[in-house]
Amino acid sequence: MTPRVTLTFDNGPTGDVTPLVLDVLRERGVRATFFVVGQQLALPSMRDVARRAAAEGHWVGNHTLTHSVRFAELEPAAVDRELGETQALIGDLAHPDRLFRPFGRGGIIDDRLLGPHALRRLAEGGFTCVLWNSVPRDWEQPAGWVRTCLDDVATRPWSVVVVHDLPTGAMNHLPALLDGLDAMGVEVVQEFPDDCIPVRGGVRTSAFHLHPLI
Repeated sequence: MTPRVTLTFDNGPTGDVTPLVLDVLRERGVRATFFVVGQQLALPSMRDVARRAAAEGHWVGNHTLTHSVRFAELEPAAVDRELGETQALIGDLAHPDRLFRPFGRGGIIDDRLLGPHALRRLAEGGFTCVLWNSVPRDWEQPAGWVRTCLDDVATRPWSVVVVHDLPTGAMNHLPALLDGLDAMGVEVVQEFPDDCIPVRGGVRTSAFHLHPLI
């Protein structure tokens, strides 16, 4: 099987970086998923950027309203706001599967990521929860994350890579990542592997038991 990579961009959109990322992806014919933060999307200029992403075939998902606290550490009303207000801001830009990615505080997947109330809300709202298995920590090493990512991708057949369209300088190296993946014979796809989807359309999948979510 040809190794695969799914590219995901978290925490945007941002005015100086997301358009640059979109330019690179368009030039390379690559489609990705942008997990947006509601507070960013509330800015009209940033919604225009997200609209461009959707128009160019990228998927737009929910990455909480404030990107500040893991859901299991919040009161139920705060979970409802983080999830619901962001989805309302995404509006007609949403993927039909209502994609959602929780805040992981540095890429950690543990029982603080969601919690029982959040899982109920995901079920009630028919959300699809998208996790990850490759976090090259571009925010910590904006010039060196590409090598980290390529080395990590080489360890598994299908990687869901999390990077960030933020003004750290890291996305200036996105073309180098795409060059490296191409040199490795990796196919860049938009779909997600089943083992990174613990909840699909509000229903827990077999992958739910692979992750310590509650």
